[in-house]
Amino acid sequence: MSLLERTVPMPSFLKQVRIPALLLLGLLLLGVAAVATSIGAVSIPLTGIIGADLTDQQMAVLSSIRLPRVLLAIIVGSALAVSGAAMQGLFRNPLADPGLIGIATSAALAVAIVIVLAGPITGYFGLYAMSIAAFVGALVACFVIFRFAKLTGTFSVTYMLLTGIAINAMSAAGVGFLTFLSDDQQLRTLTFWTMGSLGGALWVSVIVVTTIIVPSGLILIRNARELNVLLLGENEAQYLGVDVERLKRTIVICTALSVGAAISVSGIIGFIGLVVPHLVRLTLGPDHRLLIPASAFLGAIMLLLADTVARTIVVPAEMPVGILTSMIGGPFFLWLLIKQYSGRFGL
Repeated sequence: MSLLERTVPMPSFLKQVRIPALLLLGLLLLGVAAVATSIGAVSIPLTGIIGADLTDQQMAVLSSIRLPRVLLAIIVGSALAVSGAAMQGLFRNPLADPGLIGIATSAALAVAIVIVLAGPITGYFGLYAMSIAAFVGALVACFVIFRFAKLTGTFSVTYMLLTGIAINAMSAAGVGFLTFLSDDQQLRTLTFWTMGSLGGALWVSVIVVTTIIVPSGLILIRNARELNVLLLGENEAQYLGVDVERLKRTIVICTALSVGAAISVSGIIGFIGLVVPHLVRLTLGPDHRLLIPASAFLGAIMLLLADTVARTIVVPAEMPVGILTSMIGGPFFLWLLIKQYSGRFGL
């Protein structure tokens, strides 16, 4: 057993609640996924999901539209929530968010460049042009963050945050300028992408983002113990045997890959990465060994519920899911803050 394992053992309380809590969240996710698969413009009976007879129309909707969308919501929601939990642990701040380091706005800028400057792209590549652009934009942001974060010779969280603020500002300015140059169709496309939507879910996109997001999430879970120690401070974590520089690089790379892959297929969806880890922390505690996997389940559940409501509330039209998550997440997060700090500030 390593020094880290002897110094930071898993509390008996966590051992007792970890499996039941994750099992409960897993069962809840399965139930929500079944309901989300069954309801929509074309109703599919729950028995049809497990092999009962379906009409040709129902089978086509289930296999080509409903299932890819449900699975994509699960993958994207998990990625955003896990990335948020990891970033909050890295910054040692429960109000941190993956958007702090400029990944989302860089992806938005790359998409805006493709939409406005590249013009219509035909063929097979055109189907994934915006997704590829968003992912490349996220990777470029990650590269810039790494270069500036190591200006002091070590991987500085402060420099990373300041770089993220600068990237956010420049990317937002670039998106604004391209919006000014765009015509009506380009403006409509860009606006709907930045609102976030899972309407373009395809099996290919589900498979591609899964191969990126799942390994990144597993790596983050494996570093949960080190994130716990990092809460004590960087010097203390280093003394206890944590390679702090390696941990910072790992967290940022995995977060950038997960968020970049997620927003490349869904657009920008706010508040999942901020609210979900905070809610799990309030109910199950701050231990990342439970916080990160629980956030994955709850993030998937919340985005799946939001997407189901977004595609059914205004049938036959469809509300962008990013609007719904912001409309619900903003007031809900303010309520959490008031509840948590009301006694401290006399509110």
